Amino acid sequence: MENLDGTIIVTATERMARSFGVPAADLNITIAAYLLTLGVFIPASGWMADRFGARTVFAGAIGLFTTASALCALSTSLGELTATRVLQGLGGAMMVPVGRLVVLRAADKRDLIKAVAYLTWPALAAPVIAPALGGVLTAYASWRWIFIVNIPLGAVALLVALRTVPNSKSADKPALDWLGFLLSGAGTLSLVGGIEAATDGVTWPAALATTAVGVALLMAAVRHLRRSAQPLVDLRLFSLPTFRVTNLGGSCFRMAVGAAPFLLPLLFEEAFRWNAFKAGLSVVPLFVGNIGVKPVTTPVLHRFKFRTVLITSCTAVSATFVLFATFTATTPLLLVATVLVCSGAFRSVGFSAFNTIVFADVPAEQMSGANTLTSTVQQLTMGLGVAIGALALSVGSRLAGAGGTGHGPFVVAFCLLACLPLLAAAESASLERHAGAQLTQWGQARS
Repeated sequence: MENLDGTIIVTATERMARSFGVPAADLNITIAAYLLTLGVFIPASGWMADRFGARTVFAGAIGLFTTASALCALSTSLGELTATRVLQGLGGAMMVPVGRLVVLRAADKRDLIKAVAYLTWPALAAPVIAPALGGVLTAYASWRWIFIVNIPLGAVALLVALRTVPNSKSADKPALDWLGFLLSGAGTLSLVGGIEAATDGVTWPAALATTAVGVALLMAAVRHLRRSAQPLVDLRLFSLPTFRVTNLGGSCFRMAVGAAPFLLPLLFEEAFRWNAFKAGLSVVPLFVGNIGVKPVTTPVLHRFKFRTVLITSCTAVSATFVLFATFTATTPLLLVATVLVCSGAFRSVGFSAFNTIVFADVPAEQMSGANTLTSTVQQLTMGLGVAIGALALSVGSRLAGAGGTGHGPFVVAFCLLACLPLLAAAESASLERHAGAQLTQWGQARS
């Protein structure tokens, strides 16, 4: 639910805009508000779980998210929808990281690859399913059903959580690092807000100034977190090579991957003039590639090891982005689907590898902090993916000329985004050849 709602409204923006009597571009604020709320409050999720109990926080988050979904469906104005999307984001910020923390604490190192694979596929599938589901619901029902579908899902999830999730907590958890929370939250808001401003017609000096403020606040947050005795997130974890490389390189990978499900439906709708249903459905091959490759992901990691798999998958994803740029309205659908399936398969393998090796060298007692920090970085970069995609499209509109419309801006946008996975491949190349070996059969046999 949390991943689905990040971008599900993309294909419904025109209907929602007409319903509220506002320009379609104004609906971007609802996506930004949701993703920003996630980025701001995720850093506190680990502390909340340790202080009040994993089951208490997890179940409460599901309840809040489900209630907020119902309120979204009842919204009668853009302001109401934006406010309820913030509530959704608050629930999602506590829901997914705490759920993953419960799994990571219970999983043995030898089972980590399989455990993370189960945790990864919803994050991969949801942004791809979202445009198709949003298109179907918008075309044949109402945009309000985009949020109504969360209600039965949330009710079932809440019942299961109350029955199965242990209410583990830390008796001696220190007080929340409020300064770290405020600095990181304000920095995230300013950084993403500046990028969003650059795509929404705001003057470049104002957008750059907002972005610069965000960078400065995040630098101040890093300085504070390094010096604090009880930091909100433990930055000392970056001294572990696997943790550092997969968070930094993985961030570039996630931003590119997060932008694709946002840009592809827009390409099909705006440049190719397909209807919302066809545009949303055309992204489904990405999901087919994501899921279809799952049975072989673990054997591939066992056979070729993490470093090789990461370099290969990042490079291949970059190549598929270049191929996206070559799509035209006359490109055969079979060819489009084939490229999307391949892209989905490589992004799935890359995600699983990044999300598994990141915890390879983390001691059990630091797992809570590592999960919180990783969740924060992942959510921020996935949220930035949408913003970076919109920014790349805005740059493409300026460079392509002809009024910034049609196919040209998308060519530029996809070519720019293709650089991000290459940066991730270069970062992955700095890993040792046998990094993460303890998570594979090779590592078990060697030990």
